[in-house]
Amino acid sequence: MEKILKNFSLIIIFVLFFSGVALLSNSNATAPEEVTLTTLVQQINEDKVASIEVDGQTITSTLKEDEVKQVTNKEVGSSVSESLTNLDVNKEKLNAVALEVKVPSGFERAMMGIIPILLPVLLIGALIWFMMRGAMRGNNQALSFGNSRARMIDPNDKKKKTLFKDVAGNKEAKEELSEIVDFLKEPAKFHDLGAKIPKGVLLLGNPGTGKTLLAKSVAGEAGVPFFTISGSEFVEMFVGVGASRVRDLFKQAKKHSPSIVFIDEVDAVGRQRGAGLGGGNDEREQTLNQILVEMDGFESDTNVIVIAATNRPDVLDPALMRPGRFDRRVTVDLPDLKDRIAILKIHAKDKPLADDVKLDRLAQRTPGFAGADLANLMNEGALLAGRRDGKSISMDDLVEAIEKVMIGPARKNKRMDEKETELTAYHEGGHALVGAMLKHADPVHKVSIISRGTAGGYTLSVPEKDTHYYSQSYFLDQLAMIMGGYAAEKMIYGEVTTGPSSDLERATSMARKYVTRYGMSELGARTFGKREEHIFLGREVSEEKDFSEKTAEQIDKIVTEMVNTALTTAQEILTENRETLQKITDVLLAQETIEKDEFDQIIKESTEKKA
Repeated sequence: MEKILKNFSLIIIFVLFFSGVALLSNSNATAPEEVTLTTLVQQINEDKVASIEVDGQTITSTLKEDEVKQVTNKEVGSSVSESLTNLDVNKEKLNAVALEVKVPSGFERAMMGIIPILLPVLLIGALIWFMMRGAMRGNNQALSFGNSRARMIDPNDKKKKTLFKDVAGNKEAKEELSEIVDFLKEPAKFHDLGAKIPKGVLLLGNPGTGKTLLAKSVAGEAGVPFFTISGSEFVEMFVGVGASRVRDLFKQAKKHSPSIVFIDEVDAVGRQRGAGLGGGNDEREQTLNQILVEMDGFESDTNVIVIAATNRPDVLDPALMRPGRFDRRVTVDLPDLKDRIAILKIHAKDKPLADDVKLDRLAQRTPGFAGADLANLMNEGALLAGRRDGKSISMDDLVEAIEKVMIGPARKNKRMDEKETELTAYHEGGHALVGAMLKHADPVHKVSIISRGTAGGYTLSVPEKDTHYYSQSYFLDQLAMIMGGYAAEKMIYGEVTTGPSSDLERATSMARKYVTRYGMSELGARTFGKREEHIFLGREVSEEKDFSEKTAEQIDKIVTEMVNTALTTAQEILTENRETLQKITDVLLAQETIEKDEFDQIIKESTEKKA
């Protein structure tokens, strides 16, 4: 039907086009002069007319002089001879004029009769077609409104196929998921032992750690269809649509069994029930109820596994987490040093790297980076190399990319005056020098007075190895390093500026966690304050005060004492090493940046000189 309508519309277009061409071809560039029959008779009698052509009611006469053409309308119902005779034309003169009467062909007569009727019909037909097309489109959208919007990845599509070897790191997570692959490949092996594979696998981890990539690799390894959808795609403003889409999704998955259903950001639809305020929440709860029913209603011989991903497992409904649904939880951790090197190698495969690039050093400088961050790092390095018209990506490009990802792009156009630049150099030198002199602080890798993001300058300190547990000594030394900038400004200028405001926030927050979260103060081995999440119009986070006002005063007093003690420690170090601070400042003012090797050499020379 659709093809017929398309052909019909093409016919209309061609008819209108050729009609226009015909009209244009019949029209002359210069219109002939119109004269009356009386004038024409007078011209014939004066022997001025060379020929006459009759076409319907129109008489076209050509004068002998300059072959000028004239147009005259004859009387309706009478011939040319009769019309001219009635006006006393000289018959001898008329007989001397060449007379031609044009008779229209049968096709022309037919078209002249059909076009006035056909053209309105075609226009009305075109209007009806456009109206029907819009109505059919609306009906199709209405009928498909409750259909699942999941995208299926064909296991035979080699371009989109992902395997475990394409996912670096996460060794433990891949071992957990390898059982799912074995079950999808050889389900009989497990059924014969009376084992039931988990119906749902929940991937937990920080954003960018590779949860979606792991789910794709499971489907790729097993060679089964992979249905992927985001939790937010289930929920619409109309109640019941989400539940309908869930039913359609699982219907498709069962049809292509064995298969994998992957729900990304499942917390968008799987939040704990109980809010119940408004249609949107009712719709979300109905969608969640349908997911629960579908997961619990799988037939025993249906090899459909649901994999979901979230970075907020604390907000999920308990019914999702019980055995029989998402009864297996796989934690996808941030990559450690070894994993970061492997991830960097994967993202460096198709990129031309210079000889000076050392991926292990890049991995050392990126603790806390997720897989997505490392991919972004390599991409930013390639963009920086392209910006300078380089043929390969250098180590400097990648180091610059690290700082761009961590802090922000360099704002080299933001020029400070000499006094502010000098103050920034002393401030950052204070951070770096205090950190270098303390045993438990993170080693300094770079000091710069180039503005990045909202910072006027920065000191990049990175731990030598990945650390999961921090000691009291670490916190105290880090506090002193944070206060190093404040102490340097006060020592050099006798007053402080607004520059250390973010340092003071970090120091206060760290000291308060030292007391209230980690139980490292003299108040004892307990925590103070309890974070609670209240379900009201979504989830609202607040902190319950489970201690007295007297204890609150003690906490404030200890936090203040810790920050002041850190400041005193920083001041003592800077006073003892003022010459070193001045040298660091001078180098920064001269070249704006000090890398790790040069900074370590300055500290080494200072230590040897004092010894």
